[in-house]
Amino acid sequence: MSAAEIEPRGTPPPPGVAGARVPFLSAEKVRVSFSSGIVSGGGGGTARAVDGVDLDLAAGEIVALVGESGCGKTTLARVLLGLERPTSGRVVFEGEPLSHRSRALKAYRRRVQLVQQDPMGSLNPRRTVYESVAEGVRVHKGTTVDEAERVGQALARAGLRPPEGFFTRYPHELSGGQRQRVVIAGALVLNPEILVADEPVASLDASVRGEILRLFLELRDDLGLSALIATHDLGLAWNIADRVAVMYLGRVVELGAVEEVLAAPAHPYTRALLSVLPDSGGERESVVLGGEPPDPQRVPSGCRFHPRCPVLASGEAERAGVAERCRTEDPAILAGGAERRVACHWAAADPEGRLRENTQV
Repeated sequence: MSAAEIEPRGTPPPPGVAGARVPFLSAEKVRVSFSSGIVSGGGGGTARAVDGVDLDLAAGEIVALVGESGCGKTTLARVLLGLERPTSGRVVFEGEPLSHRSRALKAYRRRVQLVQQDPMGSLNPRRTVYESVAEGVRVHKGTTVDEAERVGQALARAGLRPPEGFFTRYPHELSGGQRQRVVIAGALVLNPEILVADEPVASLDASVRGEILRLFLELRDDLGLSALIATHDLGLAWNIADRVAVMYLGRVVELGAVEEVLAAPAHPYTRALLSVLPDSGGERESVVLGGEPPDPQRVPSGCRFHPRCPVLASGEAERAGVAERCRTEDPAILAGGAERRVACHWAAADPEGRLRENTQV
């Protein structure tokens, strides 16, 4: 989507997001591997869906997790929600490791809620809006707030006003944008502190995407909600996020403030993703990635992006003296320091020195 679809962010992040960040929810060295059955050539294989990810979310912060389909972002989101156990590593919430015991998970899911991608698939067509939104209140018993009052508040916060006018309506009677607002209301009804949204506007027309994205910003500014938004769209990240994490083949390859990462991308993959966004100035040249699409069953040696890397193909990595490392050494280096991280041999050897100063080997 283009930056023109919604207005640029006008409200700065709340205190704690800028400057010294205090992690609220974190993934620490998270790995998720799946047995992938029969692979070509015979025998079983293992798909490394998430492959050693460190990522955190601060209170009142929106982080966009960006990457192609199959890069692992949905699996990572499920891990952060407690819906998937990591093969190794851990999730930390408010400084404590996430427990997968049923009672602890139930309490956790009151505070960390999922916003699903497809509202038609997530809403029961035989249930009214009221019944769909009230489901969370009924599952998590013990609330002292009147159910109808809680449902009405959630619908109003999601922008469906007057809320009582939607109580008896069914999903097929609503527009796509209204259905997505009902899904968001279902997440808000328990007054969570974090929303994890998987492609929340992918199924919507361009005309209503901006409205839903603006709603996430309002929820952050008015309620202090944090959000992790998984998307393939860097344009969405530009419009809504405080920080962006770019994911490729199970690994976060670039992370930083959205203005820094998208205005001056350092990783060749981020540059390729950015190059295909609409450019009103006409100055960007589209980068076409060669090679085969990423396959989590066959993670290449060296840098996992090197078979498709335009910097390696053009000879730039050779001229920087890192081509052999790109092919043979996994870039565990994180160039740029704590707040701006880039897993790339070439970025760490940038002759302009933009990232080299804080490179850790």
